[in-house]
This record gives sequence, C-alpha cells and structure tokens, in this order.
Amino acid sequence: MKKIKLMNKIAAVGTDIFDRKAYKVGEDIDNPDAIMVRSASLHEMPLGDNLLAIARAGAGVNNIPVDACTEKGIVVFNTPGANANGVKELAVLALILASRDVCGGVEWVKTLQNDADIAKTVEKGKSAFVGCEIAGKTLGVIGLGAIGGMVANTAHSLGMKVVGCDPFITVNAAWSLSRAIEKAAEYEEVYKTADYITLHVPATEKTKGMINKKTIAKMKDGVRIINLARADLVNAEDMKAALASGKVAAYVTDFPTPATVGVKGIVNIPHLGASTVESEDNCAVMAAHELDEFLRCGNIRNSVNFPAVSIPHTGAERICLFHKNVPTMLNQITAIISAEGINIENFSNGSRGEYAYTIVELAEEAPADMTEKFKAIDGVIRVTAY
Repeated sequence: MKKIKLMNKIAAVGTDIFDRKAYKVGEDIDNPDAIMVRSASLHEMPLGDNLLAIARAGAGVNNIPVDACTEKGIVVFNTPGANANGVKELAVLALILASRDVCGGVEWVKTLQNDADIAKTVEKGKSAFVGCEIAGKTLGVIGLGAIGGMVANTAHSLGMKVVGCDPFITVNAAWSLSRAIEKAAEYEEVYKTADYITLHVPATEKTKGMINKKTIAKMKDGVRIINLARADLVNAEDMKAALASGKVAAYVTDFPTPATVGVKGIVNIPHLGASTVESEDNCAVMAAHELDEFLRCGNIRNSVNFPAVSIPHTGAERICLFHKNVPTMLNQITAIISAEGINIENFSNGSRGEYAYTIVELAEEAPADMTEKFKAIDGVIRVTAY
C-alpha cells in the first residue's frame, strides 16, 4: 500500500480519487511514498528514501526544493492551467482596480456611516476617485501560457487592444489565442506600446526583477502594471519611485510585501488568484491523477523537473529509470536486458537538461537481481519496477 501525505488541506474531490485499497492518504503519515502540497514549504523537510513524488496543487513550485528532488529521482508535479480561470477573473478585476480607485472610494464611504446627508456628501466627494475606462486602451500581456492567454482573449472581448509576448509559447497555447492578439517579438515592444501591462511568467533567474528602473523607463507615462504571477518579478523600490514620479499610475499585485503595503498607488491583494472553490478542486483533481498514474505505472505528466514520458503499461513488467542524460546510457540499459534474453515490448525515453527518464516494457518478469544491475550503471539515480 502506497502512503500519500497531505501537507495542506486538499479538496476531497481530489483525494477521493485514490483507491483506499491501494493508498493510505492523510496528514499524519510518516515516511510517505508521495506528498500532495499547496502552500506549505518543504525546503526544511527531509526527503525520505521512500519518497517518489511530490504533487503541487497549483502552478508555482517555489515552496518545493526542486533541485534536491531531481538529484534523488523524486518527481515534482504541478497543475498548469487548473487554476487559470480563477486567476484570469482576478486579472479582470485588477484591470478595473488599476483604472479606478474603487478601494479608496469604498474606504471613504465607511467614514460616512453617521452622515445623515450621505447621498449629498457622496455626490460632492466622488470626484476624488475618478478613473478611466479600459475599453480602447492597449494591454500588454507578458507570458501567454494557460493564464496569460485567457487574460489576453478576455481583455480583447472587453474592447481592449492586446499585445502579447512569450518567447517560449507552446503550439497549444498559440492555437488558443484569438487572431486579434498582436504578437510582439520582444518585451520591449510591449513596454513601448501598452497602457496596461500584466505579468504571467514564472519567477526564474531571467525574469526576477524584470520590471525595474530600466524597463519602466521604456514604458508609457502613466502605465498601469498588474502582477498576479510572483512578487519577485517586480523590483519594489523601483516601482515605488516610479509611482512617486507619476511614471507609473497604479500597481496591482497579488503578493503583498512589507515594501508594498501602505504605499500610495499600490493595491495589495492577499494572494487570491487561485482562491476559488473551483480552482482548488481542479488543482486537487489534476494533482491526484498525476500522482496516481505515476505511482501505479511510472508515467510522468506535467513534471517540472523530469520529462513527460508516458506509454501504455502492456508488458509483463515495467522498469522505470531516472538517470543522467549522458551518452551510452540507453545502450547500457538495453544490454543488461538483452543479456537476460528478455524481449523489450515497448520503450520510451525523454530528457530534460542534465537528467533523463526511461520506461522499458518487458515481455516477461525480470530476474530479481536485474534492478541492482541497473543501479550499478554510472549515472543511474533511481530504478523502480512495476
């Protein structure tokens, strides 16, 4: 029986997917075979020898020690697109919050509770919260994946001109975009043309601090910036300076920090992007299916540290190997199988940077010592039989 530890409250619609005859699922589990997590940090948690996989019920994996997992052959899954609609809807709200001081107006009205002439007071004072409309304005979308693509399409339907840029856009993501979305080759094109800019990229070494003094200088005066992706994408001090000078009219972020809270012109949302019942359910279901398929037969889908490798489990036995992506590795693997006189019914291999994953379907069960022979190959990290 495989043991799955829950590091956060995971929606039951997801955990119910696991057959309790094959899995033990709960928060109070020691030495698990797999972990399901939402926001809990795993960076200080020991990675036990039995741990085969971690599934993040969400897109970002900043709370998971991905590099350490990779070195031990632990697959890290995420759930791209499962919360996309929830974040898209918040992005629409963010566009409005960046355009009109709704939050300031609501807080002002709270002070009028005892004003008998509140209707007249509101009419006199509402001009302090005047804003602009988004229709006819240009929205620049940086990152056109599951979320960014939906935001781009929705903004166009709301009457905005949309310019998007994503150097790493997938074919499927490109197909999902409206023909009306203009494609920019470089981020600079977005900076120069957009009245609004919304960020939908992961926080990497290349994207951290991408919105800074230099890039803001390339933008239109009075630009409005939305960040529902990651706090690290924006240099907070440079943003505050741009707001103070009027270069940036408004900044809406879903990631409050001590540097952004209480600053005029910044709307801080308490990380609500995926905080909908539907998003949480979708992420839980997707994460559970990924774990279940991997734990049952070794297929990998939506991993952030190992390649997607998936074939039907039709053989008498399946051997799955995590290994370094080096020359002669596949020859060594197949040579061991050939020496036993066993036929390979199916075979699949994929690589991701320095690491690779191989699935071998065998026509008959392998000898007990074959796994140890695989492990003895220089560069093999982990071997699992199904």
